[in-house]
Amino acid sequence: MPPYLSRFPSFYHGYISQVTENDLKAAFQNHTKRFVDFLATIPEEKVNYAYAEGKWTIKEVLQHIIDTERIFCYRALTFARKDETPLPGFDEDVYAKNSKASQRNWKEMIEEFKAVRLATELLFQSFDDEQLDASGVANSHSNYVLGIGYIIAGHCTHHINIIRERYLNKQPA
Repeated sequence: MPPYLSRFPSFYHGYISQVTENDLKAAFQNHTKRFVDFLATIPEEKVNYAYAEGKWTIKEVLQHIIDTERIFCYRALTFARKDETPLPGFDEDVYAKNSKASQRNWKEMIEEFKAVRLATELLFQSFDDEQLDASGVANSHSNYVLGIGYIIAGHCTHHINIIRERYLNKQPA
């Protein structure tokens, strides 16, 4: 079932809109394949490219996706386990600045994404309906587990479109 948009902040609605599947497992499978296939098409000479001063490189974008997915999985796990501790936000620019992505091997980064995504898929498969419906507070905003899963899936598609348009000068998928 798709998530209820009213249960999380509107700034996540753009990610959710990238997901057309009504089943989270199918969404993860489809978006993972699409994203990994897309990453394989990026020329090696482009991975350290930033389209403008102060913008992230493609490697930094991929590291951002990996980092964000880990953080959102922690949020989902916390909510599913009924821990009511409000969770902090995170500054994606600070993470990117300190990721040292430019020093990393591109193919290893893709393998890391695949490993993180597999762990994400297994985590969400472990949740029952009650856990998928569990909510909590992160970054001073309410959210819930199922919604987080759809945000994670849509986040990759969002970045595919940005990379295609701004880094590779191609039309969005």
